[in-house]
Amino acid sequence: MNTLTLFYDARCGLCSRVRQWLSSQPSYVRLEFVPYDSPEAERRLPSIRHLHADQEILVMADTGEVWQGAGAWVMCLWALREFRAWSARLASPAMQGMARKVVHWISQNRIGLSRLLGFQSDAELLAVAERDMQEPACELRPPRPAAARPRTRRLHDLDLID
Repeated sequence: MNTLTLFYDARCGLCSRVRQWLSSQPSYVRLEFVPYDSPEAERRLPSIRHLHADQEILVMADTGEVWQGAGAWVMCLWALREFRAWSARLASPAMQGMARKVVHWISQNRIGLSRLLGFQSDAELLAVAERDMQEPACELRPPRPAAARPRTRRLHDLDLID
């Protein structure tokens, strides 16, 4: 296995933040991130519409194996250099049930958690960037004439210094 493709919700702030975190971590395999509802997702995994990727994260290996929910998170951790031991712990029979419940709860509450934590989604960030690119914020303007410039006060003018 050389690549894991993570299908995530680009409109979810928590999902987007996790994507950013995962992509910043050193990994054993290449990680690719694809919004689950994109044409690219359907191209890579034609059955994605039937897998309820809108409800829980979905991960696919370049070998064709697919994991969802807690199993997908275990695979994400398995791919990371600093978290592979955690993936083994969470995959153990003693931890699987708890991991499944935690992942399910987070998945069901991810939009509310995103709002609570103030996380913006990739879609929201893209919309802001596109809007800002249309505004001429970076255009050069000629300097104002000296008479039109506001007078700057010096500390002596404020009677703070003798």
